[in-house]
Amino acid sequence: MGSPLLFILAVGAISLVAGFIGSLLGLGGGLIVVPALTLLFHVDIRLAIGASIVSVIATSSGAAAAYVRDRLANMRVAMFLELGTTLGAITGAYLAGIIHPRFLFILFGLILGYSAFAMLRGRRRSEEEEVQVGPWARVLRLRSSYFDDAAGEEIIYQPVRARIGLALMYIAGVVSGLLGIGSGAMKVPAMDLAMDLPIKVSAATSNFMIGVTAAASAGVYFSRGQIDPFIAAPVAIGVLAGALAGSHTLGRIGSRPMRMTFVVVLVLIAAQMLLKGVIG
Repeated sequence: MGSPLLFILAVGAISLVAGFIGSLLGLGGGLIVVPALTLLFHVDIRLAIGASIVSVIATSSGAAAAYVRDRLANMRVAMFLELGTTLGAITGAYLAGIIHPRFLFILFGLILGYSAFAMLRGRRRSEEEEVQVGPWARVLRLRSSYFDDAAGEEIIYQPVRARIGLALMYIAGVVSGLLGIGSGAMKVPAMDLAMDLPIKVSAATSNFMIGVTAAASAGVYFSRGQIDPFIAAPVAIGVLAGALAGSHTLGRIGSRPMRMTFVVVLVLIAAQMLLKGVIG
């Protein structure tokens, strides 16, 4: 794209959409920002990931306050799981410096494809089947509730399998550090499917967490010179504006439409990134 101003405006517009979808689904703006920068604007994937790290922090900053206020984000779950994601993010950021970019595209596509399948499949447990809460979930008092505007009722929920959730969050953190996507593509399914959190709580809690995860790896990318202000600035501004809009929308939509939107977004972008990784 010839004109710098046109580039900034185009990147800002796409980032606005990315921030809205990212905050709504708990995925982080990087889910759209990285493919857009690499596929549409031919930005080097490492610089795209650096800009995405900044966008993820902006998404979290824009949406987290509203979600905490509305009790959609579970603070106890978030702070507990951040132990795994932060350590994983630092691990992933260092691994990113030695892994070939084509492999990153393929890995990105495979992770998103898996997430889409897991969310579409949903929980197979019957309502009568009882799940062991586990000692960690009890000791940490992870049980909570929120008011669902779409359903018009208070939803009470009890997270389970906290240890499995912590292990999955370490893996999600590694993915975040490698790909700059905020790891929400793995965090949301992990909380929704493995820990039995409602989809809205999973998305809101993921939004709260992704900023901390991204900040843990941002320093590594900055020290390598992989955060370009010319790219990162319009991305951050656009994503922040979109995230603020998305945070006011989550409570008003139904859980099923939200889940299906999540799946469609993941499938489309997974296909694009796998194609880019295979054919170059």
